[in-house]
Amino acid sequence: MHLRAEAIILSARPHGEHGAVVRALTESDGVQPGYVRGGHGRQLRPVLQPSNLVLGEWRSRTEEQLAALTVELIHSRAPLFGEPLPAAALQWATALTAATLPDAQPYPHLHAALDGLLAAIEAAPAARGWAVALVRYELLLLAELGFGLDLERCAATGSSEDLAFVSPKSGIAVSRAGAAGYEARLLPLPRFLTEGGPAEWDDILGGLRLTAHFLERDLLIGKGAELLAARARLVDRLKRAVA
Repeated sequence: MHLRAEAIILSARPHGEHGAVVRALTESDGVQPGYVRGGHGRQLRPVLQPSNLVLGEWRSRTEEQLAALTVELIHSRAPLFGEPLPAAALQWATALTAATLPDAQPYPHLHAALDGLLAAIEAAPAARGWAVALVRYELLLLAELGFGLDLERCAATGSSEDLAFVSPKSGIAVSRAGAAGYEARLLPLPRFLTEGGPAEWDDILGGLRLTAHFLERDLLIGKGAELLAARARLVDRLKRAVA
């Protein structure tokens, strides 16, 4: 196997004394794991920071063997990790992607969306420009992996008007009329997810609560407390930033 492609670093785990096992997302070949010799050393560790864009070259004798990976830095986002809020966002977006996507399956829409999200975080560290994009990325990830929400019409009435809730069981939208008497059992549906346009912070945080329910239920089962803790840190820092 020989692959040479631009890739977004998703994770880098120390392996052995100096090496690292890296997972990186390519546009055409999906997530590609590889072993980077010296990847845990002083020179390469900043290059392998999650969210960085690299030119990777993977080589292995068989498809089953973990490929040897060499990387060349194209664009670094490492300086953002000195700022708590953008650091939490970069860590969460890349860790979520690394934990949920299977290897070697192309997801070009997700690659483009993640690249756009990371660029938005870099352009606006204060979160005004990227918080909505994060909610939409999480929804796209759910959809691409077969757990998409249906926010087009009401589960109870079939109407596409006045959609205000989502069923936590089916993931289908519910109108105010259809939800009458059952509002407490449903998840609020932020207006920006159905109507587009800018969003207030209450709606953004509501969107993150919505996606959290389905991510935890459908994609993050058994993924470990560390991953969920990364998301909790991000949401907590967002709340403090906008308080």
